[in-house]
Amino acid sequence: MLSHEKLDVYQRSIEFLAAALRISEKLPRGQAPLADQFRRAAMSIPLNIAEGSGRAPGSADRTRFRGIARGSAMECGAILDVIRLLDVALEPDWAPAKALLVRVVEMLSKMS
Repeated sequence: MLSHEKLDVYQRSIEFLAAALRISEKLPRGQAPLADQFRRAAMSIPLNIAEGSGRAPGSADRTRFRGIARGSAMECGAILDVIRLLDVALEPDWAPAKALLVRVVEMLSKMS
């Protein structure tokens, strides 16, 4: 097991990515740009957590990658708000994803 795989924040970010992919697949065809942006932002979270974990403990790089992951998570939160505003996904789809995302952001905030 790699070091980042042991992190709860990484595991939750992978869970969120799976939820984001399911939601993006269900969006109407007219929302393809939104779906693409959502997939890319959601994918950025675990990728940056993993990359930051590969840096020396306490290094500025580690902090920077966690900050990028947090920024991507915040972007996903805004995308979920847009999805809700546009009424293009059902609440049972986006509400659990939003709750998971809040948890990820809280963990990343504490780590930074």
